[in-house]
Amino acid sequence: MSTRDVLIIGAGAAGASTAFHLAKAGHKVTVVEKKSTNAIKPCGGGMAASVQKWFPFDLSPAIDEVINKVEFTWCLDDQVVANLPGSSPFWIVRREMLDCFLIKQASLEGAEILQPLTVDKIKKLDDLWQITCSNGKQFEARAIVIADGSNSPWSAKFGLGPRKQRHALTTSVRLHGSGNLKKGTARFEFGLVHHGFAWAFPISNGVNVGVGTFLGRNTTDSQEILDKFLPDLGFKPNDGERQHSSLRIWNGHHVLHGEGILAVGDAASLCDPFLAEGLRPALMSGCNAAHSLNKWLHGETNTLADYTKEMQKDWGASMAWGSRIAQVFYRFPKVGYQLGIKRATAPERIAQILSGHMSYRDIAQRVIKRLLLQN
Repeated sequence: MSTRDVLIIGAGAAGASTAFHLAKAGHKVTVVEKKSTNAIKPCGGGMAASVQKWFPFDLSPAIDEVINKVEFTWCLDDQVVANLPGSSPFWIVRREMLDCFLIKQASLEGAEILQPLTVDKIKKLDDLWQITCSNGKQFEARAIVIADGSNSPWSAKFGLGPRKQRHALTTSVRLHGSGNLKKGTARFEFGLVHHGFAWAFPISNGVNVGVGTFLGRNTTDSQEILDKFLPDLGFKPNDGERQHSSLRIWNGHHVLHGEGILAVGDAASLCDPFLAEGLRPALMSGCNAAHSLNKWLHGETNTLADYTKEMQKDWGASMAWGSRIAQVFYRFPKVGYQLGIKRATAPERIAQILSGHMSYRDIAQRVIKRLLLQN
């Protein structure tokens, strides 16, 4: 049995980006993915254009739409418009197409992609990990990357990420045709959804629509919401292909690494707890994981602790504030909309968050500074 440097479980955005960077660095990488087709994935598909800095190849072939304007409404009314800065500040992708594009780049660098193949067992044998798949096939690897999304059983098993998980409950709809949603415009609706919001993102020849709740595990009647939201977008209430999912969201600073093992993307519970942004932290964690593993595999360090530290610094510090904002906003959404969305400077700030030019920490610091000046 030949030994890989790294075996990655999951070929989504986080796993594929990890595989690309490791393979490009010359490591022997195998990616195991349980699904065989690029089925529609339940994801809005929005990500800041700033993610381009993590890749040496052009991401534009995977981009469906460039967003330059965001519209906010409360109960389909009381509109606020935010113009996004820059020439391409916010991108919309079809998640299945982005994943396919990224895994192809990893394959071109020499990564081995095996699918469909399900991992049944993972255990540590001395300095190597042994992976057993559902077909009985076994692999050995010096390191393991857990990248199989929100439903991953492995991150909890190996103590990676929060012990107590928080979830957003989402319903995603893929619609054909643009309705009345304008090109280059995204929509957020806050008043219709209890403890959450609805969104509409344009893609080529279609629209990604979603409904998400972010506090507790209370179920939401998504159809009741779509009965109102879809006609407002120019569609019929029952149009589109639908998927329901439970999405892990960020829930505090936690260890994301072990001895030769780490978790990335949704398997590490990195999703934004306020706006449900999952692609940017997935790609960021893939890049940081590969950087940490590269040093570890070359013997430059004897631990992967720098990966956890980098994710806490680069992402977790902002999410700590984002979580606090979400807890207040979604408990008192009407007040939150009036003070957080309709405030004169709010659209600009939200635009800067969506485009990756500002973090929740920056927003919080500005508010604290303003309160100190007032007093």
